[in-house]
Amino acid sequence: MENLDKIAELFPMIALIVAVSVGGWVFTTWMKIKNGYPLETSWGQPLHPKTDRESMERIKLLTGENAQLRAELGSVKDRLETIERIVTDEPSRLAKEIENLSYDTAGRA
Repeated sequence: MENLDKIAELFPMIALIVAVSVGGWVFTTWMKIKNGYPLETSWGQPLHPKTDRESMERIKLLTGENAQLRAELGSVKDRLETIERIVTDEPSRLAKEIENLSYDTAGRA
């Protein structure tokens, strides 16, 4: 009987420890989800989202589009450099370069 009384006295403390532990776990999981960290299994291994065929196709399309847009951006940067050079160069030098373009190496138009 005396042992049951001791256990009964410890029960609220044990329940409080369990409640705080579960609450802490829920809070840390919520913070991980909120901040974009990967979730983990009970053994500490990361959970990876399942990828299906449709997702893989979409990733391939987006990767291709990304490469195309990067190439286009490079082309636009090259054109912008040319325009900046034309605007900032001296007018006589620009006229000379245009004149040189109109003649081939033999001096003919």
